[in-house]
Amino acid sequence: MIDALPGVYAHTRKGVGMGITIRDVAAAAGVSTATVSRALRGLPNVDHATRERVTEVAAGLDFVISPSASRLASGRTGSVAVVTPHIARWFFSEVIAGAESVMQQADMDLLLMNVGDHQSRVSRIPPTARIRRRVDGILIVALPPQDPELEPIVNLGMPTVMIGGATPGVDCFVIDDVAAARKATEYLVSLGHSRIALISGKSAAARFTAGSERERGYRTVMAAHSLAQDPMLEVSGHFTIEGGESGMDALLNQPNPPTAVFAMSDEMAFGAIRSLRARGLEPGRDVSIIGIDDHPMSSYLGLTTIAQPVADLGKKAGECLLEQLAGSESRSGNDQVAQLPTELIVRSSTGAKGFA
Repeated sequence: MIDALPGVYAHTRKGVGMGITIRDVAAAAGVSTATVSRALRGLPNVDHATRERVTEVAAGLDFVISPSASRLASGRTGSVAVVTPHIARWFFSEVIAGAESVMQQADMDLLLMNVGDHQSRVSRIPPTARIRRRVDGILIVALPPQDPELEPIVNLGMPTVMIGGATPGVDCFVIDDVAAARKATEYLVSLGHSRIALISGKSAAARFTAGSERERGYRTVMAAHSLAQDPMLEVSGHFTIEGGESGMDALLNQPNPPTAVFAMSDEMAFGAIRSLRARGLEPGRDVSIIGIDDHPMSSYLGLTTIAQPVADLGKKAGECLLEQLAGSESRSGNDQVAQLPTELIVRSSTGAKGFA
């Protein structure tokens, strides 16, 4: 029999400096403490009349069962782990915010596990036994299949959902990065550009599967139109504003610079725009620039981009994880890969070749 649960109490009795406990409700209702617990948490095996009596007595005594006690009795922690290589970067913080909005509505907490750069880190994931004790499920944000942290997490067999990456046996929510890059490059070609540069992630590409897939999309379009893929027109921007700026500097310093640039992320495109303007050049007039993301700053800077629903990736993944938690104590095993749509947003940073 479950006795008084830790953290179960209500407000103070009038004239008495004691908190109302589950024993008080049980005594007043003439039932066991276990029945009170089941009745107030809406669990089965309590008949309607008993549930009503317990509810009325609890209300009369101003008794409220605490969430922590309810979770203890159910064997749930009320928490979900979010495993991510970054927290401060825009994409990751936006995904986490989307997931959090869903979890808050379900009265679930997020436990952030920032694993950092897998090439230089010591594992920051707690031992599997500790993870099991601390969370009910796991959201994984943009860890590539080769990441050493991934396999031990998946092998826990807990409810698990991935965002921005895919691995067998796990439900995943992604965009089609190849198609997004194709869409960006095709748009530049449609404007008459043929000397199209690429600002990639390169060193970061091993960290994010999006890098290699977006590069593939770019190369597919260039080859389809028989356009030269000049190695001098490919630079790394490391998925940062600073990297995008230095990459654009290198492109502009060439004897025959590009007329258009595809940056794999909006933040690298921001850096490219800064480089152009530092030289008195105007995006869209002198050099066309397109990115991927639709970062909030993109509209202010006039950046043409391929918009991806970043917050919705987090929301959809959170909803999927809640469904798994509601249906089973173990992974769903559906192994679905859900692709969310992207959209071309045209702004002033792109223009027809020879527009000036």
